[in-house]
Amino acid sequence: MLASWTCLLAYTVWYSTSAKNLAPITVNEARLLWKIHKQHISCPSKKWRIIKRRNKIIGFECGCGYKHVQKRPIVASVPMPKVGPHGSQESVLDKLHAPYKSD
Repeated sequence: MLASWTCLLAYTVWYSTSAKNLAPITVNEARLLWKIHKQHISCPSKKWRIIKRRNKIIGFECGCGYKHVQKRPIVASVPMPKVGPHGSQESVLDKLHAPYKSD
């Protein structure tokens, strides 16, 4: 009986911490993530393609072979909105924004 409860507990912990599902993103978010990838590792590739599942964009694939698929935990709490120094909420794109150096 103890072994059964231990297995159930271990499975529940695994499921709630590592199980993820695919999260749809927009074309602009995919392009921005690709530009961040290029800038971060100095990727020389000039081409990228969108990865789709069930007619939803879930990530991108770079010409260098790098793949990014947006995933989110199945079990997650709702994030609390952060208030910036001027009293406005910061968006995700503001946090991810970094100046892009063109070639």
